Amino acid sequence: MKEFFKMFFASLLAMVIASVVVLIVFVAMIVALVSKSVSNDKITKVDANSVLVIDLEKRFHEQGQSNSIAAFTHDDAYTGGLYDLTNAIKYAKTDANVNGILIKLSHTPNGWATLQQLRMALVDFKSSHKFIYAYGESISQGAYYIGSAADSVYMNPVGGIELKGFATILAFFKGTLDKLELKPEIFYAGKFKSATEPFRAEKMSEPNREQITAFQKDIWSEFVQAVTEHTHTDAAKINMLATSGAIQFPADALKYKLVDGLLYWDEMENRLRAKTDTKESADVKYVSSDDYITKAKGAQKMNDKKIAIVFAEGAINDGEQGEENEIAAKTFIETIRKVKKDDKIKAVVLRVNSPGGSALASDVILRELKLLKEKKPLIVSMGDYAASGGYYIASEADSIFALPNTITGSIGVFSMLFSFEGLAKDKLGITFDGVKNAPYADFPTASRPLNEDESKRMQNSVDNIYTIFKGHVSAGRKISMADVDSIAQGRVWTGTQALKLKLVDGLGNLDRALQSAAAMAKISDYKISTYPEPADKMEMLLRKFKNNTGSEALKAGLKKEMGSSYEWIEKIKALKDINGKLMMAMPFVMDVK
Repeated sequence: MKEFFKMFFASLLAMVIASVVVLIVFVAMIVALVSKSVSNDKITKVDANSVLVIDLEKRFHEQGQSNSIAAFTHDDAYTGGLYDLTNAIKYAKTDANVNGILIKLSHTPNGWATLQQLRMALVDFKSSHKFIYAYGESISQGAYYIGSAADSVYMNPVGGIELKGFATILAFFKGTLDKLELKPEIFYAGKFKSATEPFRAEKMSEPNREQITAFQKDIWSEFVQAVTEHTHTDAAKINMLATSGAIQFPADALKYKLVDGLLYWDEMENRLRAKTDTKESADVKYVSSDDYITKAKGAQKMNDKKIAIVFAEGAINDGEQGEENEIAAKTFIETIRKVKKDDKIKAVVLRVNSPGGSALASDVILRELKLLKEKKPLIVSMGDYAASGGYYIASEADSIFALPNTITGSIGVFSMLFSFEGLAKDKLGITFDGVKNAPYADFPTASRPLNEDESKRMQNSVDNIYTIFKGHVSAGRKISMADVDSIAQGRVWTGTQALKLKLVDGLGNLDRALQSAAAMAKISDYKISTYPEPADKMEMLLRKFKNNTGSEALKAGLKKEMGSSYEWIEKIKALKDINGKLMMAMPFVMDVK
């Protein structure tokens, strides 16, 4: 009886605490939502002679994120995405209160196609004849690519700037697996399907080196072209500066006209005062991009005819969404069906920024997109990545547009199993035995290596999905299976290369895809609606803690302490999710830096 009461009161206390926590969260959300609505009125007020600030240190996802607890976290009520930001820049062209733009240069986490789309918006802004200044203390090549669109680029006199060429570095884990006696059993279709290389090799294969060299060359050409436009020199000169390592100090950047001046921040502000008719004793009126986005969003015109932009960003996974920037099949299909049923939506632009993922999830998403396409035009716009499963879901659209720096293609399939029999026996002293009443009853299993027949079955499954993949590309792009096979093989291509190979219909940003959608729908005046609804930080936080409070707390702590190094933990963790599954993915995204 004593133990009963002990358990009863412990449970009662837990319930009371949980109720109090829920009540606090509920009240916080209500107060925050009220604060948000009040603060938004304040945010949208932009004073005369203001300077719009774009901070490249921020990560610009495709879609923005709301924050219903902004009042308690001292964050912005809304964090703008790439689409929001480019729209805000477009709106600033005609906003009399905005005199110009200041780009804050730094090391940027954004991908090359994201940067390319942002740069295009800035170049378009220059037609307003308003100024664009760029300033930085430590300027990466990605940031300078954006800064090159400015009228003038300034840097700190003791800062740093990169012009050193591109490198793509991959990590290989075969040696680690050998030491642990973890045997990877790998099956893939396509000689360029390099997703499994880190687990079966100790260095790049020649086909992988060939494809990386090719797409790195294309992106470098885009970068050099941007630099030559700002420096008023030629590509040969820029290449010479990179290969010789000539840019080491700020004075070198000034000498070779990469920057237009070496200034401390107070001197930079004096230039901004001169540009905005601000008195020497007064502060420059800055407006952050997130704050300004709310004004641009509020100015959108109303119309009964709509074009929907459906954002598909992140890895493609099965089931319901549990993470931010994830394409979870069940959740994403609900969005597609909602768009399909809305008669006011006359056309759809699917914005894909994904390295792929689960083959099954990719296929069920494609099925829903094909049903959508039967009712209204479907156009695809590609971001940083639309590769493997990301290309699969795009393959049967009416038209596909990519940016020159988009990484696409990777038409291939793989699967991996890990046998830990050696690790269990030799390291831990664990052995396995059992009884089965049919040959494949325990297939697949990690407790023993696959036999020859089981390996054939795995490879057959991979080959079957690969054939289906090529069939969708052939049908969607209207090219023969033989031609698809010649450009498939798991090889990745840039948008520029993909256009030549007929994998895409044209080069252009999201606006280009919207123009195509409007033309196909035969409408000239329309409103743009975005789907799904922007994620809310509070909602995502509660969802994560509901799933695994301890795990999420540990993850947050590790991420904070380890910074960018934490990405390696996430990559290793991803192996658990792909073990034994058929995948259309680039699990180790190749970052060009």
